[in-house]
Amino acid sequence: MKPIESLLVANRGEIAVRVMKTAQRMGIRTIAVYSDADAHSPHVQMADEAVCLGAAPAAESYLIGSKVIEAAKSSGADAIHPGYGFLSENATFAADVEAAGLIFVGPPANAIEVMGDKAKAKRQMIKAGVPCIPGYEGEAQSVEELLSHAQALELPLMVKAAAGGGGKGMRLVERSEDLPDAIRLARSEATNAFGNGDLILEKAVLRPRHVEIQVFADAHGNTIHLGERDCSVQRRHQKVIEEAPCPVLTSELREAMGLAAVEAARAVQYQGAGTVEFLLDDQGGFYFLEMNTRLQVEHPVTELVTNTDLVEMQIRVAQGEVLPIAQEDVTISGHAIEVRLYAEDPDNQFLPSTGPIDLWAPASGEGVRIDAGIATGGEVSPYYDPMVAKVIAYGADRQQARLRLRKALQSTALLGPRTNREFLLDALAQSDFANGLATTAFIGEVYGDEGYKPEPVSAEDFAIAAVVEFQAQMQQAFARSYMVSEELLGWSGAGHAHHDFVYASDDEPIRVRVNPMARDQFEAHVGQESWAIQCCEADAGRIMLLVNGQRLVVQFHIYEDGRVTLCLPDKSFTVRDEKFGTSGDGDALGGGAIRAPMHGILTQVMVEEGQIVTKGANLAVLEAMKMEHQIVAPIDGQIGQLDAVPGDQVAADQVILVIDAEAVPD
Repeated sequence: MKPIESLLVANRGEIAVRVMKTAQRMGIRTIAVYSDADAHSPHVQMADEAVCLGAAPAAESYLIGSKVIEAAKSSGADAIHPGYGFLSENATFAADVEAAGLIFVGPPANAIEVMGDKAKAKRQMIKAGVPCIPGYEGEAQSVEELLSHAQALELPLMVKAAAGGGGKGMRLVERSEDLPDAIRLARSEATNAFGNGDLILEKAVLRPRHVEIQVFADAHGNTIHLGERDCSVQRRHQKVIEEAPCPVLTSELREAMGLAAVEAARAVQYQGAGTVEFLLDDQGGFYFLEMNTRLQVEHPVTELVTNTDLVEMQIRVAQGEVLPIAQEDVTISGHAIEVRLYAEDPDNQFLPSTGPIDLWAPASGEGVRIDAGIATGGEVSPYYDPMVAKVIAYGADRQQARLRLRKALQSTALLGPRTNREFLLDALAQSDFANGLATTAFIGEVYGDEGYKPEPVSAEDFAIAAVVEFQAQMQQAFARSYMVSEELLGWSGAGHAHHDFVYASDDEPIRVRVNPMARDQFEAHVGQESWAIQCCEADAGRIMLLVNGQRLVVQFHIYEDGRVTLCLPDKSFTVRDEKFGTSGDGDALGGGAIRAPMHGILTQVMVEEGQIVTKGANLAVLEAMKMEHQIVAPIDGQIGQLDAVPGDQVAADQVILVIDAEAVPD
């Protein structure tokens, strides 16, 4: 097979950037593909050539395999790297790539087909002697058949999509009466995400660790593993924090799990990079979960502890080379931890958050790696997955890696969409995680039914915001002035003038008085409290302060409508200057206005005008970022206004319907 000289990356965002970095380092020409929404994205700008696939929805661009193959042929590519997601585990696409005379940088189509179907994969693993969880993985898929097999299993159990992954099409069922709804929702979500509504049932293993083994195989019969990753910290079955090695794995257990993973790969004549996922119970028993036939999101932690470039290995194996290392050459050194930075709103049940990126300022430093595909001035689109970046840290041991990761997160700012940054910082600081005790139950046990609650904005926060806003206003005024010395900033003929800022809050407005004391030195007052604040250095979107003598780096963005967003090391928040008035329609529609929690498509509307509903009743289903979100009634009442129908594209905060509470008699 000839060497790959030109590579098309059939993906977007951080993984497209990641693959291109290695390809370009190897001297390989890179071709990007993009949708209309991604025309100015970093992966497009980074590539040597770029081809537009079509409209923003993935189903009209990134998911059309024929368009991707045509883009590869028209641009002179030798090979296609699928990244992860989209077409990466589509067996038909892999076969079509090969049929077009191109190299698919991934496993053979038959391996993708078997392992991409959880039911087929499980049957194959049972045959190969790999430990599996008891359940149902049969071909009969009627609701009645699934309910019948579910009754034979002990509760709790998992209802899971047979195709795909990433936590989509997955429901935990703890009560038998919830089974029909769980099957319906899992099937609907699986069909929308993967085009396949088949399901499997598995007995739920409570409080396990999620441990996966990185495997690699070439076309010459060599198959190895490169150790494990612990991916136990998950929310809604989606991984949030990953690390290598697993904190509790012994060398004996690592060897046993590694051998099982290698046997799983050999059972399907695997080639390239793959990951065999297991559930590990507290007695040391492990059970096959699934195999991901692609590069994993969390692959950087393996690269760091094994000192390998998995993308380079993928490319070399795809062009016919022998694996560059044997099993005895694999060594694990140090520790690496990765967190996934999501554009999502912690104040709103972590629903995806979209919109312009006003500031992207990633951290740097020893042992820190950032994989991202965003830039200041870009946008987080509602059409794709909300993960926008990964922050990874390496250390000589787990504690050093954890501390470096916390420091890196504290120095990273993404302003515009809301993010889970503070949640990640909080999770990394929890004692169970710090001590290596986190299981898949970690988030539920630590944060409970209430979930993670961000710290409220304090009086000191308002004071800092006022000084930052005042300093920015003075700098803007100075920039517009002619022949004015900086020494005069904040000065008036009657001495130093004070400036009042009034910020909106949930209770009464917060008034902050800022007194300039000298150049770049201020006193900020909120009620009876005061702070001495000095501005030490500043540039666009970043300012270093001394707050009562304590150093504080603040990254910020000021909006024309009076909003000021600040990113402090352990907290991000937005305040709004009252002098700009209020926006929106206030309470004109009453407290019963039901709004879309994010941009998306209404797939179902379950009520009609005039219908009486009770609190908690299902009103509609919104599909956004490849997930389905149920919208429920917050109050009892009557549907008095219905503004949306199934199929509508709705914007975040758009009114869908109105519930009239007063229309229901006591």
